[in-house]
Amino acid sequence: MNDGVNGVALAVFIFFFLLVTVMGFLAARWRRAANEHTLDEWGLGGRSFGTWVTWFLLGGDLYTAYTFVAVPAAIYAAGAAGFFAVPYTILVYPLIFTFLPRLWSVSHKHGYVTTSDFVRGRFGSKGLSLAVAVTGILATMPYIALQLVGIQAVLDVMGVGGGENTNWFIKDLPLLIAFGVLAAYTYSSGLRAPALIAFVKDTLIYIVIAVAIIYIPIKLGGFDEIFAKATEAYSQTNPATGAPRGATVPGEAGQWTYATLALGSALALFMYPHSITATLSSRSREVIRRNTTILPLYSLMLGLLALLGFMAIAAGVKVQNGQLAIPQLFENMFPDWFAGVAFAAIGIGALVPAAIMSIAAANLFTRNIYKDFIKPDATPKQETAVSKVVSLLVKVGALVFVLTMDKTVAINFQLLGGIWILQTFPALVGGLFTRWFHRWALIGGWAVGMIYGTVAAYGVASPTQKHFGGSSDEIPGIGEIGYIGLTAFVLNVLVTVVLTFVMRAVKAPEGVDETKPQDYTADAGDPGVQVELPPATAGSAH
Repeated sequence: MNDGVNGVALAVFIFFFLLVTVMGFLAARWRRAANEHTLDEWGLGGRSFGTWVTWFLLGGDLYTAYTFVAVPAAIYAAGAAGFFAVPYTILVYPLIFTFLPRLWSVSHKHGYVTTSDFVRGRFGSKGLSLAVAVTGILATMPYIALQLVGIQAVLDVMGVGGGENTNWFIKDLPLLIAFGVLAAYTYSSGLRAPALIAFVKDTLIYIVIAVAIIYIPIKLGGFDEIFAKATEAYSQTNPATGAPRGATVPGEAGQWTYATLALGSALALFMYPHSITATLSSRSREVIRRNTTILPLYSLMLGLLALLGFMAIAAGVKVQNGQLAIPQLFENMFPDWFAGVAFAAIGIGALVPAAIMSIAAANLFTRNIYKDFIKPDATPKQETAVSKVVSLLVKVGALVFVLTMDKTVAINFQLLGGIWILQTFPALVGGLFTRWFHRWALIGGWAVGMIYGTVAAYGVASPTQKHFGGSSDEIPGIGEIGYIGLTAFVLNVLVTVVLTFVMRAVKAPEGVDETKPQDYTADAGDPGVQVELPPATAGSAH
């Protein structure tokens, strides 16, 4: 790693950062509506985005700086096990093709802004809605923090901010500046800012990966040489574990872990609030269906991106923090000016999802905590004002998390967030297809899944941590090591089904379903479908 600042790379990085900053503020004028003071406008971009804007927005939302840094870093550290991200993104698109259009239709029909809005309307339960909202906010916070970790990794490799002995304020000043700019244009422009910036972000990432997958192997002697060096490195014993460092092909012992992690991650991905926020911003049901067919292009990119982990080993990259492996590979292998382009791709790849995530978490708080429990008569303008402030507070919380805690802790809390968010699947996806589940049973199943998942994750140790050291543990009754989130999800569903039978047997009261069967297939042009509820009724279904 360079001891000084890479001036050329830093200059290129700053150029692109300034470019997207200007775009972020100008986005407030992009497709400006007559009434800007509603969550439909600030938090969902007016529900007006077409196929390509939605594609870039969802891509920018799902394939983050953390993805760019962490997936090849997992390959660098442990080998083929890190490839689980590729099959799970392949699994997810047929899955969401079945339910996202239904969610879009019913949300468009009733003016729902969040998943909790839908759950409350479907099951007539503010308690269940609150559970989904709190889970979404908790799961999103460490995810935002990891985007800031991605920016910090790039700044560290460029030599910005000084060494470990530098005054903390000077060391973290570049990250504070990046945070301030992100907070300002998100507050000003809402979802339109990341939607516009996503075009730059995705273009840069595709260019960087295309160049890296050709240029770096040429410099390293070809893929045969890369895989030979990686295989040799993985065969070395890890002194912390006493086992080989990794493998280029997953061993039999790790197959259950690999499969359950991929499946559980696929089920969880579109439970995250930011995924749904980007989805509901589109202008028609058909836009969603098209995007489920073209988003797999990002999976192709992800497979190529993962190969960078092998390249980092072959290039002799040595870092204490695995999250620095890919930025350091770019620093070592690319000319300074193109290293700056690569660093800009990662940095902007952090800004886009961080903005969407903070907006999504703020919308959950505003609609399903503030509006439902604190100020039921809040006007759309008041909702928007609260959401803007909460989006800032969420980012501040993520920033404090990054600056005060070890980066490994941030990663493990994000893994815990994945376990948590998966427990909202029965209420959300189940509710899109059936009203059979009882609202109290869903709350009971959610609680069991959350408690089991948290306690099991707490008991997982790693060479560096006594608790929350990973997301895999023994599956009860099977004996294999598997993803804790999927085990918790299975328990969640079992408890929900059993309690539903019990609730129906004792004739426990059910909430009122405000939706109708035809709402789930409605499109924007259908009679009676509203794009934005009038101020008197917006967000006040109950």
